[in-house]
Amino acid sequence: MSEPAPIELELPGARVAFSTRLGGVSKVPYRSLNLGVLTDDDPERVGENRRRLAAAAGLAPGSVAMGWQVHGSELAEWTEPAGPNGPLAPGAELAQVDGHLTDLPGLGLLVLGADCLPVALAAPGRVAMVHCGWRGLAAGIVEAAVARFDEPPTAALGPAIGRCCYEVGPEVLAEFEGLEDVAEGRMLDVRAVARRKLVAAGVTRIEDVDLCTSCREDLFFSHRRDAGVTGRQAGMVWRTG
Repeated sequence: MSEPAPIELELPGARVAFSTRLGGVSKVPYRSLNLGVLTDDDPERVGENRRRLAAAAGLAPGSVAMGWQVHGSELAEWTEPAGPNGPLAPGAELAQVDGHLTDLPGLGLLVLGADCLPVALAAPGRVAMVHCGWRGLAAGIVEAAVARFDEPPTAALGPAIGRCCYEVGPEVLAEFEGLEDVAEGRMLDVRAVARRKLVAAGVTRIEDVDLCTSCREDLFFSHRRDAGVTGRQAGMVWRTG
């Protein structure tokens, strides 16, 4: 079986990896690199998939930090390594946060998603990774993360459901009515929402993978496309210097 080959980007003093669904050991409907334990997948397979992703990034499993995501705007600051029995182990106790920051080199900050947008931030000496569903975006998670940097960071937007596939109700659209060109009818563009918020917070350089998780069944899990019976991919960032 092939090994994980995440989509990788270089940011100032950091590296970003966005996983695909390829290169793992899980079976249908979670084939193959499912990283989420909140599914009916075998936890041992999920654990092996997580170890494989960490290894593909050149990180030990104990050098990766993650949380229990609740579609909010809370952020965790990591001031020490996660440890050998850290958060990647299925069943580990996790803080309820949707984003992470650290100044530590070599500590991977990981968020999961199956349509939500992973956003990496990096400036010399500091990195962050945030999980952006529409609730988190509306609650200000992007602005909160950027505010924790001493200078405007560079951002990288990972794979997420696109405007082409993300129909929402009027109550969701109302959360973003002050932002220009982020919806067409009832089709919301979470990538455009994040971009508008990043620019407003002072970010001037934004890298963008620009792939729709719902359209690309060959590469990504999608909660919307697969009616909830699906796996999870990840976004991860770590300091390289």
